[in-house]
Amino acid sequence: MTHRRAVATMVLATLLWSIAGVVTRQLDAAKTFEVTFWRSAFNALALVVLLGWLRGPAVLVASLRGGGRVMWLSGLCWSVMFTAFMVAITLTTVANVLVTMAVSPLIAALAARLWLGHRLPPRTWGAIVAAGVGIAWMYGSEVHGAGARHVLGVAVALAVPVAAAVNWTLIQSLRSPRRSAPAPDMLPAVLIGATLSALATLPLAWPFEAGGRDVAWLALLGVAQLAVPCLLAVSAARVLSAPEVSLLALLEVIFGVAWAWLGGGETPSPAVLGGGALVLVALVANELLGVRRAMGPQAARR
Repeated sequence: MTHRRAVATMVLATLLWSIAGVVTRQLDAAKTFEVTFWRSAFNALALVVLLGWLRGPAVLVASLRGGGRVMWLSGLCWSVMFTAFMVAITLTTVANVLVTMAVSPLIAALAARLWLGHRLPPRTWGAIVAAGVGIAWMYGSEVHGAGARHVLGVAVALAVPVAAAVNWTLIQSLRSPRRSAPAPDMLPAVLIGATLSALATLPLAWPFEAGGRDVAWLALLGVAQLAVPCLLAVSAARVLSAPEVSLLALLEVIFGVAWAWLGGGETPSPAVLGGGALVLVALVANELLGVRRAMGPQAARR
C-alpha cells in the first residue's frame, strides 16, 4: 500500500466510524451495556466471516494461536476502545465524546517518542499543537457547566484515546528495523478486542430490552461502523506512523459532529465548530506538507 492510498484508507475508516453517534440516537430501548454488547458481538461475528474469507479459517486460527503478546495487548486495547466509546456516548453528547477522543494524537506522539524513539518532523509537531488548540477550544466549551452524567461520560471517553495511542504504537513497533522476527498479522487482534468487549459487557447487559429495530441498528454498527473500518485502519497503520494515524483519526470528530447535527438533532456550539475547523486545517496542512516533501526527491531525480 502506498502512502497516499494509506491516507485515503484511513479517511474512509474515519467516515465509517463517525456514524456511531447518529445511529445510537435512533435506538428506542437498548441501554448502555446492552448497546455495547450487541455492537461488539455483531462486530466479532462479522470479523470471523471477513477474516475467514481474507485469510482462510486455518490461517486465522493459527494467527490467533501464534500472535504472541503484542497481538493480545493490541486486542485488549481494541476491547477498551470498543467498550469505553459506546458507554461514553450513552452518557453524554456525541460532541463531548469525540472531542475527548481527539487528544489521541498528543498521546500517540508522546508514546512514539518515548517507546520507539521516533523523531517527529516539525510539520507533525505543528499540526499536533494546532489540533491541541482546537481541541482545548471545543473541550472547554462542552464540559464547562456540565452535569455529573456528562462529566462521567467525558471521563469514560478518555480511555479511548489512551488505548488507541497505545495500540497504534504497538502496531508500529512491529515495523522496527531492530526486530528480527517477521511481523505477525495484526488483523485478528481486532477480533480479540471485539470478543473481549462482548464477553465483558454480557453480564451487565442482561436482561436484554432491545427490540428487533434496535438490534438491526446495532448490527449495522457492529459490521459497517466497526468491523470494516477497523480492518481498514489496521491495514493503513502498517504504512502510516502512529501520530499520523491518530491525526487522521481526528476526522472522526468532524464527521461525527456533523452526522449528529444533521441526523441526531444535536446542534454543536460555535466553539465546537470553530475548534473543529482548526483541527481540520491542521490535518490538511500536515498531509499536504508531507506529500510535498515526498514529491521533492522524485522531482529532483527527473
